[in-house]
Amino acid sequence: MIVYRRHKPPGCGGFFLVVALLLFAMGGAPLILDVLGFLFFTGVFLVLMVFVGIWGFSQYIRRMASRYEQSQTESHNQFVFLLINILIRIAQADGVVTKAELGPIENFFRVHLHYNQSQMYWVRDLIQDALASQASLEAMLAEFKNHFAYEPRLILVELIYQVLYTNAQVSQQELAMVQTIADFLGIAAYDHHAIRSKYVGGSGGRAFPGQGRSETQYYEILGLAPGASPEQIKSAYRKLSMQYHPDKVAHLGEEFRRVAEEKMKELNEAYQHLKKM
Repeated sequence: MIVYRRHKPPGCGGFFLVVALLLFAMGGAPLILDVLGFLFFTGVFLVLMVFVGIWGFSQYIRRMASRYEQSQTESHNQFVFLLINILIRIAQADGVVTKAELGPIENFFRVHLHYNQSQMYWVRDLIQDALASQASLEAMLAEFKNHFAYEPRLILVELIYQVLYTNAQVSQQELAMVQTIADFLGIAAYDHHAIRSKYVGGSGGRAFPGQGRSETQYYEILGLAPGASPEQIKSAYRKLSMQYHPDKVAHLGEEFRRVAEEKMKELNEAYQHLKKM
């Protein structure tokens, strides 16, 4: 059987041989050595320049990350620090933290909180510190409870669910850990249900898009079962809207204020829909 074979292009060996012969004819062996020396030192110089460029860029990013960290309030930095440590402790529940488990954490800050490159460098440093830390989940939660009031604790639980549900699947072990976290932080059963049902409720177990919600999903946003009375709907809306008012978490930083604002939009949308029924 005759098979067509592609012709290989000529190599560079002949070209280099011709150049070497020309150099030898023009100046003999010393000229060849001079040219080879020039090429060698030029190559070394270029490698060094690339190395210096990479080092200089990393130093610039580190400096920008440090400036960002110093520009934020202590409450903001402590909140992010503890949030990342708690997320890492959840990822470590099975004894091993994989890149697939770290990816959603980084993507959450990059995509959902709109962190830029220098902010992400700071986040990666915090992740590495959290991976190296021997502190237990209970110690981190105790620290969080001592530093933050009830409203930031609600935001923390909301963010944990958001990060977990960027994965295709969430294990029962992870959900049990979130329940433990909510209990440790003193989150009321109703308030936790209002958060949890949005993600693991009967309507499908995902954060809802900004439109096209079902009636059941509107009830779940308010932590209510379908068929709740107008009085129950109004009471739930008032309670949750007070807890998630952006001013309650403004000290945590602009990105977490936006989280509260998005939550308020959901509450308002649900209330406006249900009160017309």
